[in-house]
Amino acid sequence: MHNRSDMMPLAQRPAWLALKEHHSRLLKKDLRTLFEEDPDRGERMTASAAGLFLDYSKNRITQETLRLLTDLARETGLPAQIERMFRGEKINSTENRAVLHVALRAAPEDVIMVDGKNVIPGVYAVLDRMSSFVRKVHDGTWTGYTGKNVRNVVNIGIGGSDLGPVMAFEALKHYSRRDMTFRFVSNIDGTDFTEATRNLDPAETLFIVCSKTFTTLETMTNASTARAWLKASLGSDDAIARHFVAVSTNTEEVRRFGINPENMFGFWDWVGGRYSMDSAIGLSTMLAVGPERFMEMLSGFRKMDIHFRSAPLPENLPVILGLVSFWENSLFGCATRGIFPYDQYLKRFPAYLQQLTMESNGKHVTMSGTRVGYDTGPVFWGEPGTNGQHSFYQLIHQGTRIIPSDLIGFLHSLNPTGSHHTILMANLFAQSEALAFGRTPEQLKEEGVSEDQIPHRVCEGNRPTNVILAERLTPETLGALIALYEHSVFTQGTLWGIDSFDQWGVELGKILAKRILSELESPKNPDLSHDTSTNALIRRFRSARRQE
Repeated sequence: MHNRSDMMPLAQRPAWLALKEHHSRLLKKDLRTLFEEDPDRGERMTASAAGLFLDYSKNRITQETLRLLTDLARETGLPAQIERMFRGEKINSTENRAVLHVALRAAPEDVIMVDGKNVIPGVYAVLDRMSSFVRKVHDGTWTGYTGKNVRNVVNIGIGGSDLGPVMAFEALKHYSRRDMTFRFVSNIDGTDFTEATRNLDPAETLFIVCSKTFTTLETMTNASTARAWLKASLGSDDAIARHFVAVSTNTEEVRRFGINPENMFGFWDWVGGRYSMDSAIGLSTMLAVGPERFMEMLSGFRKMDIHFRSAPLPENLPVILGLVSFWENSLFGCATRGIFPYDQYLKRFPAYLQQLTMESNGKHVTMSGTRVGYDTGPVFWGEPGTNGQHSFYQLIHQGTRIIPSDLIGFLHSLNPTGSHHTILMANLFAQSEALAFGRTPEQLKEEGVSEDQIPHRVCEGNRPTNVILAERLTPETLGALIALYEHSVFTQGTLWGIDSFDQWGVELGKILAKRILSELESPKNPDLSHDTSTNALIRRFRSARRQE
């Protein structure tokens, strides 16, 4: 499965040792000095691909840093791992699965073999079925049980079955059908379902239930509530088949729920949930923007995939982004990374990246099962600019922790309104400059600031940023942007020697929740064998329920 050189502990690698020594020397230089010593770095430390432009010059790196990082990437076998992924080899070693989100947006003529079968025809068969269904909904061929057209779409899922569709809908709202309403339900909290269905006409509402196994507790609880809500209004179980479709692989459970398997859209075990928004999980996205726009989004994914597979490491956009993040996390000890899109349509993009990055690389053992001796998986978080500037940027500028940040912007607005966009982009560029270079005591003195105020107004700078720019936010651009971060995550995971595609840490809470649920619902006082805190909390809840 692995070359022995790929399994060598990171701490023993020559490139890692060289990086640590280089890091100790670079600590003596700040960004001001680096720009003074290399006046051209602002133009040279850039990269472009698939319509995206990256300026990474405002990180504490030099050409030597990049050389050593790419040396480490080669030592850890990144080029070979990239090829193994694209060839459909089972690089998710703990689950013995291929990792083929790239197949979801491959060209029709491509060939990717898994267990002796080319998976691309199956991908396009699902896309064709999705497109046919969407066109029927849009042209009124598909109607609800009473003959009314579908006006409302409610996506029921959780994790990757929710975060991707929500993010994509918000990001592409400019291109969406305004004669339809789209809502999303994920939380097991009944408030989520209640508010999502408020004021909707059941006769005009279509539910998309997204669950690979069709057994996910949160999703199926919400789906059952949706079925009861619909039946209470329309009065017949026969209505279910006209108001529910499934995205799943479990035909039997789908049929048992009341959904005709002909209205089930499948995907595959080589698609992880957090990598699935461009699969049938994106059915709500296609209903919102139409099949043509959805295919444009897949084209953006594909362009970045091709670049990631073919570009030399020093010119490879996802590799550079991944190497810089690795450098700041594992060498500088930066525990978090801010994601700040300067575009309101991308307001859910940071939340989407939280799952993509933290579920992928939040691991404490390597592929071989040995404990890592370094930090992995920084905490991702963020909000749109300029809102964040009036909220948490204070801590980034003057706090005691260094928080590297990605600032994402577009040269043209989809909604030109006076000088709004120019002001927005001025803020993006200003924040990148201010975070990098700050404001010194000498500058403040020249500005006439009093001595007693100077310590409070100093901004030390040296806060690293990446600036990512594109012409405008289109479906194709969105696809490229998501693929950029997908492959950046993969790059970092390869350097750390971890499996970026399993998520065993999610399982423990699920197991305990099932056990506790039975104890909460038990008609008799159950024997509790948890810790004293959990036992007391369970008893408190049961006591409160008895008083209702």
